Amino acid sequence: MRAFYKNNNGLVETNEWSPNCWINIECPTLEEKKYLVEELTIPEGFYNDIEDIDERPRIESEDGWTLIIMRIPVKSQVVKLPFHTIPVGIIFKADVCVTVSFHQTEMLTDFVRYTQRKNINIKDNFDLVLKLLLSSSVWFLKYLKQVNQKIKLAEDNLEKSIKNEELQALLQIEKCLVFFMTSLKGNDILLHRIKNIKAQRENFDSDLLEDVEIELRQAQETTNIYSDILTGTMDAYASVISNNMNTIMKQMTSISIILMIPTLIASLYGMNVPNDLQDNPYGIGIIVGISILLSAFGVFLFKRRQWF
Repeated sequence: MRAFYKNNNGLVETNEWSPNCWINIECPTLEEKKYLVEELTIPEGFYNDIEDIDERPRIESEDGWTLIIMRIPVKSQVVKLPFHTIPVGIIFKADVCVTVSFHQTEMLTDFVRYTQRKNINIKDNFDLVLKLLLSSSVWFLKYLKQVNQKIKLAEDNLEKSIKNEELQALLQIEKCLVFFMTSLKGNDILLHRIKNIKAQRENFDSDLLEDVEIELRQAQETTNIYSDILTGTMDAYASVISNNMNTIMKQMTSISIILMIPTLIASLYGMNVPNDLQDNPYGIGIIVGISILLSAFGVFLFKRRQWF
């Protein structure tokens, strides 16, 4: 999907390209790839780099074109994994600026609506990059709130019953937080590299830079906090499961010992040797009574030691 946006008290969609407009392409088709590579003459290597789902945030230049790759959060198509991150490439040269994403995202659509609500104009290409970095940090925080809710839900389910499904849900959330943590670190490194571009230092909006740094730092700290909480929760429930297993094994062992008492007595008196009770009409009752008494004493002893 290809869309053209230009400044008009916010980003307004237009039907065709004009100088200094923003071209946003999501889930590009072969036709859109030809448009980028052949008509706009964007290096094909840039296009291929963005297509790699594991591409790290970075900035590089080739033939006058500048490529900036950042990572943004998206809802996962995998049922158990709530969120993951994807690369978004920003390619620009002179009056041409293109963003390319191989996945549908909520962030870019919301970014356009936000500029319209706040009447925000894009000054230049690096201004767009910084505003997209700011927007991505805000979306990280938004999704982190949902992650926190999923953690609480999984904890509530685990309090009722400890099943593999609840533990697997926590593991998937932990994986999601790892994705967030590595992506935010990559975006933070990218921001510092952009700040150190000598030719652009005087053109940067200092307030915007400060806002991006604050939001990035807040997103990183929040991710670390939730990750630490989740790690502690997983360790606690692992201890609970281990303790429950030990309790069950102790109970099973106690029952086996109690059942062994009448079994031992029956084995001794069942041997084909004289035992002074072979002619006693009450012999079976005496043996059963002794077995019950000894078993009851064993139960009393184990309960007193809290083995049951």
